Amino acid sequence: MTEKSFFAGFGGQGIISLGQIWVYCGMKEGKNVTFFPFYGAEKRGGIARAGVVVSDDEIASPLVTSPDSVLVMNTDSLPICEETLKPEGLMLINSPLVKDEPKRKDITVIKVDAQGIAENIGNARFANMVALGAMAKITSALKLDGIESILKDFFPEDKHKFVPMNVEAIKAGFAAV
Repeated sequence: MTEKSFFAGFGGQGIISLGQIWVYCGMKEGKNVTFFPFYGAEKRGGIARAGVVVSDDEIASPLVTSPDSVLVMNTDSLPICEETLKPEGLMLINSPLVKDEPKRKDITVIKVDAQGIAENIGNARFANMVALGAMAKITSALKLDGIESILKDFFPEDKHKFVPMNVEAIKAGFAAV
């Protein structure tokens, strides 16, 4: 199994963190992983993208030029995601922030209210973790068994108070699709 994914949004949505946690989970599950972030110089509001690969086999290149799956967290990210997604690929859309419809008909589009689910959990900033759970389910790239202990290993101790909300958001995203 090899899953090449591309996550895109704007700065402040946690796209880079999502990519880091995605590959950390993959690594903890015994997979080979790569993480290739790209972001603008702006602190918030600029572009944020991450190409990630999770594989049972060796990974030849960290570049994700023709992803199997894409996550579109904002409208501005739709064109690049739609253009690069391979034929028959999976596109997950954060429906409250992406109102436009993809033009391609050869892909599977799944919409999830990542923003709304995160707000119901207690903070819209957890939308990236809702998306992580949804992407894990639709791609089958990650099992997310033991996610709480994985997140405790990933985050420094002073951030452990946020682990329960992250776990709740991931599980809600997994259940939403």
